[in-house]
Amino acid sequence: NVAKTSQELLPAEREALLKWKPSLYSFESRYVPSWNTTSSCDTWDGITCNDEGSVIDIDLSYQYLSGTLNHLNFSSLPNLSVLNLGVNNLTGTIPREIGTLSKLTQLDLYRNSFSGELPVSLGNITSLIYLDISGNRISSKLDSRLFSNWSQLEYLRLSDNFLVGNIPPGLSKLEKLTQLFLNDNHISGSIPLELMSLKNLHDLDLSFNNLTGPIPSIKRHLINLTSLYLQSNHITGPIPVSLLRSTKLQFLYLQSNHINGSIPPQIGNLISLVELKLSDNKLSGQLPPEIGRLSSLEFLEISHNKLNGPIPELLGNIGNLGTLRLNRNDLNGSIPYQLGKLVYRLHYLDLSENSLTGVIPWQLGNLVRLQYLNLSHNNLSGKIDGFIVNICKHVSSYPSYLNQIDFSHNNLKGPLPDSVSVWDICLDLGPSYDLPISHLTRKRSKVRNFIVIISISSIVFLALLVAGMYYFYQKRLKTSEHNKATKTKNGDLFSIWNYDGKIAYEDIIEATEDFDMKYCIGVGGYGSVYRAILPSGKIVALKKLHRWESQEQAFARRFTNEIEFLTRIRHHNIVKLHGFCSNPQCMFLVYEYMERGSLFCVLSNETDAVELDWNKRVNVVKGIAHALSYLHNDCSLPIIHRDISSNNVLLNSEMEACVSDFGTARLLDPDSSNQTLCVGTYGYIAPELAYTMVVTEKCDVYSFGIVALETIMGKHPGDFITSLSTPAARTMMFKDLLDRRLSPPVDLKMIQDLALVVQLALACVQSRPQHRPTIQHVSQILVSHVEPLHLPLEDIQVHQLMSYSM
Repeated sequence: NVAKTSQELLPAEREALLKWKPSLYSFESRYVPSWNTTSSCDTWDGITCNDEGSVIDIDLSYQYLSGTLNHLNFSSLPNLSVLNLGVNNLTGTIPREIGTLSKLTQLDLYRNSFSGELPVSLGNITSLIYLDISGNRISSKLDSRLFSNWSQLEYLRLSDNFLVGNIPPGLSKLEKLTQLFLNDNHISGSIPLELMSLKNLHDLDLSFNNLTGPIPSIKRHLINLTSLYLQSNHITGPIPVSLLRSTKLQFLYLQSNHINGSIPPQIGNLISLVELKLSDNKLSGQLPPEIGRLSSLEFLEISHNKLNGPIPELLGNIGNLGTLRLNRNDLNGSIPYQLGKLVYRLHYLDLSENSLTGVIPWQLGNLVRLQYLNLSHNNLSGKIDGFIVNICKHVSSYPSYLNQIDFSHNNLKGPLPDSVSVWDICLDLGPSYDLPISHLTRKRSKVRNFIVIISISSIVFLALLVAGMYYFYQKRLKTSEHNKATKTKNGDLFSIWNYDGKIAYEDIIEATEDFDMKYCIGVGGYGSVYRAILPSGKIVALKKLHRWESQEQAFARRFTNEIEFLTRIRHHNIVKLHGFCSNPQCMFLVYEYMERGSLFCVLSNETDAVELDWNKRVNVVKGIAHALSYLHNDCSLPIIHRDISSNNVLLNSEMEACVSDFGTARLLDPDSSNQTLCVGTYGYIAPELAYTMVVTEKCDVYSFGIVALETIMGKHPGDFITSLSTPAARTMMFKDLLDRRLSPPVDLKMIQDLALVVQLALACVQSRPQHRPTIQHVSQILVSHVEPLHLPLEDIQVHQLMSYSM
């Protein structure tokens, strides 16, 4: 926050920086080239000086610089307070001379390629408050001498390195420490009891190491702990009851260990808990009903254990619960109908691979936000028509988020309603499902693995969009000079922008036989999608909308203007919105029709997936990036898509990608808010939306990264993303990521292109939004001639793509 000064740099400090400059290189950075012998401090990008011309801040983060620190004379920078070199490709060791920076308060070397040891001289910097050397290749032990003099240190992050040895008890001397991250290393031994005496500690992450032994008892001093991450170690023993006194704890991750015993009923004391993950352990006994007291809980995962007994009915009282995973246990009894009370939050429910009996409660059909439901591999019986009818009833009133149901390997039977055949979901009833003969030929082919081809616009855009159209109809707004509005003989308002202007309402009615269901190719919460062949031979997709009336006339008028704005968007990789029609009987949007359907549909089909060869897949990723870059940067008002997924990427006859449903975004003009209900598709939503309501362009960037990986892998990369934080990621090979339905690429240029796509995708799925590139940067890199990775396919490791400079 120090203002730039026009003061000349002190000669010794200018000389130190100019001697360092030749060793730094980047395709992207304009910072270092601005350093010269004649300019004042305010023209040196990345450099801040005090009024005397002495350098106090060096910030070269996110410049993708290559080079080392070997040629920087630290002793010539006596007043340096901040050194931020994060997200570059700097190599070599961290020089011991760095310990001469006696006034340094912040040192950030995050995500570079530094190797060797942590110099003990760092311990001489007594003024240090913030230290982040994560995401490098440091391979030393943690020397206890480092922590002797850091009495002011509040933030310490050494994660994602190759650190070995034990956690020094001397860490307990850092009395002001609030955040400690040692995750993703090779640290072994037990968790020192002394660590639990840091009374100011808020966040402790020791996950993805080789820690053994039990979780030590939490001392009373550790009263401010809000997050504890111990997952993916070799921790044994029970969950200590003392841990469950931390009433401020919000995130408790203990999954993928060897924790045994039962879940203590004192778990109900964690009244602030938001996420609880205990999966993949050896927990036994019953689920304590006290979990139902955790009113703030949003994520509960206790899968893959040895739990038995019934599912507590009190889980239905956790009104904020969004994800419930109890699969792969030995739970018995019936499914509590009380889960149906989680109407507006529960979106992921997995109770599969248990011993549950009874019927599927019809109340589960009330879960209007549900996206994934898996009750397979149980002993459930009876009919499912009550659940199905209830779901169908809500589909007509709410957005349909549901995209996968698995009831297979049970003893279910009974007829299915006609409406199931056009659901926007994959419904797996399994080969044992007893379907009446009259339904076999008419339903089964439609029900199983039905993939909708044109997706339905989501709640935010359509709610306001239809309100705008209704107001448009009521007031008969005058058409602007670039609109062509015509009244049919029935007096219906019909507007087409950027099209031939000749389509008539009667043509639509005739082409769909008044929206007969046989032309319907998908159903969602805000309308149905129809395929229509116009008299001219042109094929369009029609979204017939449910009516949503609004009393906010000024608000509706604003969004009517936005509809007009959206129809003017022209990009090769964006599905074209041609216009809309509104009359008292119906409203519909007119879209460009995409012949090959969604990317998800193509990747799910063996034949189509093979046709989508490596070259086409790279082009698909490029097309998505170009489309998002256009929406973010080239529209007169930036647009955030908010729901990028493989279902919202459509392919034309040439297998070229076009982004659909871009209208779900809220335009980022100065009067609009970026705070919204969490929208998007499960598995593609940026992690920060779990704790913030603010949607940014970086949310789209994360979703793009997931889709890019899915395109290359041929399947959703969820398990792969999780594995990146495990020690196994060190030896993971790039060739093992590639879709095995295609022959491995042999052309060197294609191998380099695929590696670049994965490299960029990995950068996009960084957990911190500020560490992700912009989509414009990604789009430019995909078409520019960057330095290729000169390695054969068999030798490329995933961790090289995670650290390789962009």
